[in-house]
Amino acid sequence: MVLSGLSGRSLRPWAVVGVAVVCLVAGVLALTHDSHPAHADPAALPHTTVEVSASRCGRGWSTPVSGIQVFDLHNPTDGPAEVLLEDPGSQAVYGEVEDIGPGTTRELTVRLGKGAYAFKCVPDDADAVTGPTVRIAKGRGGPAAAPVTEHDLIPPALAYQKWIGGGLSDVVRLTTTLKDAIDRGDLAAARTAWLPAHLEYERMGAAYDAFGDADGAINGTDAGLPGGVHDKGFTGFHRVEYGLWHGESAASLRGPAAGLLTAVTALRDDWAQTRMDPAQLGLRAHEILENTVQFELTGRTDYGSGSNLATARANLDGTEQVLSRLHPLLATRYADLAALEGELKQAGTVLDGFDHGGAWTPLGKLGHRRREVVDAVLDDLVERLASVATLCDPRRTV
Repeated sequence: MVLSGLSGRSLRPWAVVGVAVVCLVAGVLALTHDSHPAHADPAALPHTTVEVSASRCGRGWSTPVSGIQVFDLHNPTDGPAEVLLEDPGSQAVYGEVEDIGPGTTRELTVRLGKGAYAFKCVPDDADAVTGPTVRIAKGRGGPAAAPVTEHDLIPPALAYQKWIGGGLSDVVRLTTTLKDAIDRGDLAAARTAWLPAHLEYERMGAAYDAFGDADGAINGTDAGLPGGVHDKGFTGFHRVEYGLWHGESAASLRGPAAGLLTAVTALRDDWAQTRMDPAQLGLRAHEILENTVQFELTGRTDYGSGSNLATARANLDGTEQVLSRLHPLLATRYADLAALEGELKQAGTVLDGFDHGGAWTPLGKLGHRRREVVDAVLDDLVERLASVATLCDPRRTV
């Protein structure tokens, strides 16, 4: 997996598929209700201008209405602000807008119903301020979720980090088998050993940011290198893959294989002193499969082995490992968690159908219909996992 990273999400209405989903798609706000899509034109909806300064947080919302509506959040101060619309009792969040610049106005589109609401303004370098409570007497509201804090994410992050430590030991063991086969000149055995070693590394996608520069040395591609696949900076699993499937001699591959083993061994040995950022765990759950779609399903990381679908399956395993650690937090926040977990299993079944005793169907031999099935199931998972990233993004509440 090559992690490209997500752009910062500045508009974050809560997404809970099957209840009421508000999401930003191609710059247009779209709302679905009970799984039946409908499109709300913000210009045709009720608009309320609300001030989001520390001294007048929430001022301007004096005539509350139920239903889908737009709040024009205006920041008259000289500094940026983050704003949440929440239940003042439970602090469950209905919507959020980050980075409202000085003197600017941003829109927040939500569905509100019977209940109590208040805006919370979180200026940079200042305490959060909660505005006046506004009550709506009737109507069915949209989804809300209790905010997640960094403290909440520490236990799952530590558990995941421990799992990564064990996985790195397996990578070292399997890479040693790969190197040994190359050292003795048995390239057929090396081709057999390459895939298990690479897949074990691919299962650890949520930790790549913590791996730092080591990830580039271990799993980088030739993208951006002046010499392409022949550049000295092209190293790691894909360098060895290229040689094994493009007729290079064992002698020419001994150096790259030794370098790969050195790199994974150093990463394993240093891992005990590494600390993952707990705040990134939910985001990585989404990024793993987002990058699978971007790189593996396009064949951009195939250097001859034809194993992109095997890598996609390993990435799916890695996503499930992250979600299993986040499950206690998501169980009370994500109404569609069971459906997400069901789709993960379905995607695994689809991908397993291309595994023929360790020989995986190359992307180029999928055929149009089967390719559409793979694309559809993974694209849908990426959409669902965007909700996990949003729900698990820690919020400053004080």
